[in-house]
Amino acid sequence: MNEPAPESPPRRPRPPARSVLALVAALAATGALVAQTPEGPRAPQPPPPAVGTVWPQAQRADVPGVLADGDSYNPTFFVDARTSAGTAVDAGGKAVRLVLRAADGTVRVLRQVPAATGPQFAAFARLGNQLVWAETDGTARTALWRADLSGGRPRKITDDTGWATFAGSDYDIVWHAGRLFWTATAPGDQRATEVRSVPVDGGPVEVRTEQGEWTLSRWPWLVNASSGQVRLRNLDTARVIDVDAGQDRLGQCGPTWCRVYVLSGDDPARTELIRPDGSERLRIADDGATASIVDVAPLDRFEILSKDSSTLGAAIGGQELLVYDLKNRRTILVATAATSVSYRAGVLWWSTNSLGLLSWHTLDLRTV
Repeated sequence: MNEPAPESPPRRPRPPARSVLALVAALAATGALVAQTPEGPRAPQPPPPAVGTVWPQAQRADVPGVLADGDSYNPTFFVDARTSAGTAVDAGGKAVRLVLRAADGTVRVLRQVPAATGPQFAAFARLGNQLVWAETDGTARTALWRADLSGGRPRKITDDTGWATFAGSDYDIVWHAGRLFWTATAPGDQRATEVRSVPVDGGPVEVRTEQGEWTLSRWPWLVNASSGQVRLRNLDTARVIDVDAGQDRLGQCGPTWCRVYVLSGDDPARTELIRPDGSERLRIADDGATASIVDVAPLDRFEILSKDSSTLGAAIGGQELLVYDLKNRRTILVATAATSVSYRAGVLWWSTNSLGLLSWHTLDLRTV
């Protein structure tokens, strides 16, 4: 499927983040709205039940926003509801640590990088007992790393990543057939995307160039990053699906579901899901709730939503965090005042700030 990688061109300053990717993230965070004819007054809806009532068996946890040494902690990936990887800046501000924080609070340092280089850690993925991530320094050079969750020193997989592009998706790095796949902006003036891959244990990087601007979704699908016509492309068969989300509507898609936002006159925003072929349209929110994350319908079952919070939530900051369960066709209240909502590999997490005390909270959707 892939062709051998050409000799890497001399590095040049990384181009600005593609505006289309920024638009995708903005749509997920705020919900792009398009005018449509009003459908009349809405019937009052009862408040959604709380997550602890509906899913008492689900694994949940509260994680302090500081490590045992007092350094602030920002989780970037959860292995389960209590075990996470994240970053911490030392008290002197000289170094940034990537750490693995165990359920009992003990910390294992995976990487320690001078803060002056402006390190960033992103695109986390779990491959069995291996944790994989992308590490970028202040010169915009990106390398892929991996670490065994049970111990040992991390290893660099490759730094031949091209101008890697990550959209904050669960599919920024995809594991398939023993290889890691990611996308990068192709060099030159034409809009094209490199689909790059490397063996998990390292080795030569293979590059396949696709015309247009694409991001990875669940294998073997690419999703175009355009704000116009939404398209899906199968890397194995070259099949292309043009998604019809309806006239004058904006959508985001995965291979199973697409997300659509609609504004009906003076009514609150409406959020719907449809299949990529336009079938099975579901109205999942008509009270102004919009998506909290980039990915559409994680685990093919849950849509993660946020909306203006209650009076209490507004007083302390944050929004109501909701999960719509496609299996049972109901909305569940997860938190009344959530901020910094994230999702990866089945685990949803968010922060709260009470009296200046930052805390993180998790819900493992795989255990629902």
